[in-house]
This record gives sequence, C-alpha cells and structure tokens, in this order.
Amino acid sequence: MTPRSARRPAQNRSRTARKPGVRALAAQATRDSLLRAATKIFAKYGLSGASVEKISKAAKSYDRMIYYYFGSKEGLFVAVLEEAYRRFDEAEAAIALDSERPVESLQEIVGFVMAYYREHPEFVTLLNSENLHRGRHISKSRRAGEYSSPAIGVVEQVLRSGVDKGLFRADVTARDVYLLIAATGYFYQSNRYTLSAFLGEDLADPQAVAGWEAFVKQAVLRTVSLGTPSSPTS
Repeated sequence: MTPRSARRPAQNRSRTARKPGVRALAAQATRDSLLRAATKIFAKYGLSGASVEKISKAAKSYDRMIYYYFGSKEGLFVAVLEEAYRRFDEAEAAIALDSERPVESLQEIVGFVMAYYREHPEFVTLLNSENLHRGRHISKSRRAGEYSSPAIGVVEQVLRSGVDKGLFRADVTARDVYLLIAATGYFYQSNRYTLSAFLGEDLADPQAVAGWEAFVKQAVLRTVSLGTPSSPTS
C-alpha cells in the first residue's frame, strides 16, 4: 500500500495543473465584465465623456485591470466596438432563411436589421460616437474587415436565389442592398428624437415604426425586383 506521504506530491501536482484553467476562467470573467461595463459607459457618455474610473467602478473592478487587458481606454473602446459587431453578426447568422423563398427572406433581413437597431440602442450610440471620431479607432482593429463579410454574405445568398428564380435583377450588388437596408434602419433609429420634433410626430410610436418598416421592405424589393414586388410581410 502506498503511504499517504508518497501520494501528496501527485495530489499537489494535480491541484497545480488545475490552477491555470481556473485562472484563465477568472481572467476571462474579468475581461467580459469590463467589456459589458464599458459598453454601457461608452454608450452613455461617448468616448470623450467616459473615463477609466467610471468603467472600472461599473464593472466592480480596478483601473489597472483595464490597462492590463486592453492597454488603454482607446484600446478598450476598440474591443467594445469589435464585440458589438460580433454580436450583430452572430444574431444575423441565427436567422432561419429559406433560400427557396428569396422575397420573404429579403423581407426577413430588413425586419431583422431594423429590429436590431431598435432593440440595441447602445449599438447605434457606439457607432455614432466612433463616427464623430471619423472611424479612427475601429480602423486600427485587425478584425474590422471580418464583420462585413457575414452580413453582406447573407444578403448575397438571398439575391443569388432571387436571380436564379427570375425574381431579382442580376445587376444589383449585395453591398448596395445591404447599405440601403442599414441606412434606412440606422438613420431612423439614430435620429428619431430630432426627426420626431421636426416632423411633429412620435417616430418611436409602434404604429409609426411598423409603417416605416413596411415602407422600407417595399422600397428594397422595388430596388431588386424584376417585376412588381409582393406586399411586405409584417
């Protein structure tokens, strides 16, 4: 029988082997917490108004952890933008589109984009903030180019199906259609307060939102269709 004293070194080695995994999980949890807090603070105050102290306090962490994981406040801002784009792509990839029904699928994409902007106002305010800085920070991201491909790829697949079925024009690019959808959804959301005052109506009213979404669906279908598009779905 092996004495207990002989077994202790193996047990100690086992505990030591487990520690790196535990430390990695703790580190990831800290990083994720800082990202969540930074998303809220940057969305509320913008890059200039947000401070390392506000972010670390919101994350119940320490200033030094921001510098440890992200290098600087600007580095953290880039990481927040990357995460926002990643989440958008992930949500769009989860849409169940039927390639045999390109018209309905395109309407589905329009509905998703417009709903995503409404349901994630922090995404819009983060992009607003970065555009005030002329994209100076996201342009430094090594991953920035990764985010457009999946989004445009989804539209391209639907357009190709529509062309194959003789429903859509072949001279319309997925890039242009995506920009059309993004522009109509983004502008409505980002400027809803000033537009509401200017037009004298509440653009956040559910009926106004539904009416605009139906109009955009029809406009997109008119742009890509060979013939008269069907009525947009709700």
